[in-house]
Amino acid sequence: MITVNDLRSGMKIDMDGELYVVEEFQHVKRARGGAFARIKLKNLQSGQSIRKVFQPSQKIKDAFIVEKSAQYLYKEREDFHFMDLETFEGRVISKRNLGEKVNFLIENMKVILRLYEERVIGIEIPTFVELKVKKASPGVKGNTVSTPSKLVVLESGYSLQVPLFIKEGDIIRIDTRSGEYVGKK
Repeated sequence: MITVNDLRSGMKIDMDGELYVVEEFQHVKRARGGAFARIKLKNLQSGQSIRKVFQPSQKIKDAFIVEKSAQYLYKEREDFHFMDLETFEGRVISKRNLGEKVNFLIENMKVILRLYEERVIGIEIPTFVELKVKKASPGVKGNTVSTPSKLVVLESGYSLQVPLFIKEGDIIRIDTRSGEYVGKK
């Protein structure tokens, strides 16, 4: 347990069974009355941000999150199988716990597993991934008012807008933070 005065931006805490990262910390001391801390927290599972006010003497549970290297192996229905690269232990994570990251997972991809009390709370994937275009409609010329683009489906099942010159079988680079096309390999 730590006190509110020990909190700093970037620290992870366990509050009411939920994990949060401290985004902003402001210690406020009033002329009359006691001091307090105004804190902005981001939920690590949902990504939702909240603001809380704490008294300086309040105790908070510090969350120690372990990061381990792992490799994505395969998908089985709604479950994704990973292997810890240090212990070769298998871990299964459900689709709902991975969120949008499932759109960019390809077999044998190296990822970082985040564990809290031996429970997987999330993964970190590379910022850029290269995926093969599985299905692409032919580009229609003439739409030059705006940047011409077309919809393609990637090997992972993810659909996105790309330039007209991309065709089936091409390998394209995707930014996993935004899900947007970056370039062609």
